[in-house]
This record gives sequence, structure tokens and C-alpha cells, in this order.
Amino acid sequence: MRNSSFRRIIAGIVFFSLTVVAAVVGYMLAGWALLDAVYMVVITVFGVGYGEVQPLASPTLKLFTIFVIVAGALSVAYTVTGFVQLITAGEIRRALNLKRMTKEIERLDNHVIICGFGRIGQLVARKLTSDRQAFIIMDSDPERVALAREQNYLVYQGNATDEVALEAVGIHRAKSLATVLPNDAANVFITLTAREMNCNLMILARGEMPSTEKKLRLAGADHVVLPASISALRLAHLISHPSAVDFLAQTDGHHGLNEFLAELDIQLNELIVGGDSLLIGGTIGDIEVRGKGTFITVALRRADGTVIIHPSRETYLAKGDSIILMGHQGDMPSFAQQNVLKKEMRYRGARVR
Repeated sequence: MRNSSFRRIIAGIVFFSLTVVAAVVGYMLAGWALLDAVYMVVITVFGVGYGEVQPLASPTLKLFTIFVIVAGALSVAYTVTGFVQLITAGEIRRALNLKRMTKEIERLDNHVIICGFGRIGQLVARKLTSDRQAFIIMDSDPERVALAREQNYLVYQGNATDEVALEAVGIHRAKSLATVLPNDAANVFITLTAREMNCNLMILARGEMPSTEKKLRLAGADHVVLPASISALRLAHLISHPSAVDFLAQTDGHHGLNEFLAELDIQLNELIVGGDSLLIGGTIGDIEVRGKGTFITVALRRADGTVIIHPSRETYLAKGDSIILMGHQGDMPSFAQQNVLKKEMRYRGARVR
């Protein structure tokens, strides 16, 4: 519709210009001076009606003037219609997009809220898109909101520190919230507000200063990511163990650890112990027996976030636990493949015991 409006405007301007040129030439051919011809065309086309510059003596000149009036009025009306259509179409499109976005937000459930669409927010959105995880972006900056819309992301323009805005993006139905703003104070306040509104929400927060981690934890963050610390550790590893880092990064940075393991026919998965799972009360040893040696237990993540690296066979399982398993892709036990495995499990920061 936008292209149609532009074509209408351009066509109207071209037609109007041709009408003016033809009218001026016509009056000059009738013996009028250039200035008189231009003046006559202006007052005729725009309907000012000051009177003729010179008498319209011949019927031909009168018919020509009628043509100028009709052609000029039509071309102006056609051009104005194009402008009106362009403005109206934009308003209608914005209204429809707002209505569509509102309906999509209302349908969101068990989704992720990303607060901030800066560099880190864009990376998070890209990864969630590849994982087909429902999410909504919240940002107060119009340029970043426009950028998110260009990439067809569901986005809400608003301040994440505002409870009304968090209500609008369905915080009570969300499963997690990632606040990745470059402002530590804002991240702390968002974490505090979100935790108060939804006590079951998993909150992941970004921190610029190491001292902010404690504040974010106290505010209610489940996991805190310090990009500067992660970058510093990687630089240190590159200096101390360049060969090992090059080996793990031989995929040119385009794939994660799970993709690299997949090349070796090894898969890393997460087995969730649900509320009605038969695994509750069992042990790690029971799972390994059922697996018949086709996988190994890498770690156990308790419901409170505590992680046990390489748990013993006597470790008991409880509701909400997550078991990290590693094994050959074709040999994972059948009981673990029935709606309990999460594809492409990634490292998630947590307390390690």
C-alpha cells in the first residue's frame, strides 16, 4: 500500500507539472507574454479567480481555459489523495500492528522476557529464536524498538522498571526474565521489581561490576552474568592454554559445545525430574542401571539451583531436579526421550558444590 501511495503521488505531480507547462505554452501561443501566461495558469488552476489577465475573446481560448481548470484540479486532487492515503495507511498499519502485538502478548505463556535490546540482548534474542523459544523484548529506546521490529521480534516499548510495563508483557505467565541493560542500577531495580511480582520467575541478570553480583543476588536474581569477567577469563586462558582453547574453538566460533560434541556423535542433554516422575526417590545409580551404560551422569542440578558435579550413585533424586547426561546420540535411554530431554543444553551459571 505504501508503494501504491508513492506511485499515486509521483503520478499526480508529473501530471500537474505537464498541465502547467502545457497551459503556459498554450497561452503564449495565443499571443500572451510569459509572465501573463504563468499568472493566468496559477489563478486558474488554484481557483483564485482574480479575473482574466486578458480577455478570452475566442471560443478556442475559452475551451482551452476550461481544460486547464479541469486538468489542474484533477491533478492536484490526485496528488493530495496520494498523501492522504499514505498517512492513513501508516496510521492504520500502526493500529493493526499494535492490535496484533497485543493479541500475541496475551497468547504468550511460559515465555522469556528480555529487558534491553543492546548487543547482549540481540545475541540472546538470536539464540532464543534458533531454539524456537517464545520471548518478548522490552526496551524504552525507540531506535532499538524499531530495530527489533525490523527483525520481526515481538517487542514492547516501555520501561522495564515499571510494574505496569511488566504486567503488559505477561510477567505472571513468563518462565524467565533476562535483564541485560548496561546499567547495573537499572538491572538491580528490574530484578527487585520482577521478583516481587513473580516469585517463581527465573531471573538472569547482567552485571558490569563484580561488586554488583551480590546486589543482584540479594534483589532476587537466580543467575548473574558478568561479561567483563568472562572475557577476562577467556583472555587469560588464551594466554595460558592457547592450544586447548584453539581445540575447543576449531569450529570458528559458529557452533557451541553441543555442536562440537555432535560431530563426535556425543550428545549433552538435560533430564528433568517432574512432579509426577517415577524417578522421584530413586538414585543416580537407578538411572545408570536403566541406561545400561549408554550414558554417563555429568552433573545434578537441585531445584534450589545447587549443582553437584559428578554425583555419586547413591545420590537421591527429588522433584524439580535436573540431571545432566552425556552419551552417544543414538544410545540415549528411551525413558529419557519422552518429553523430558531439552535439546542443545547449554551451560547455565549456578552455585557449584
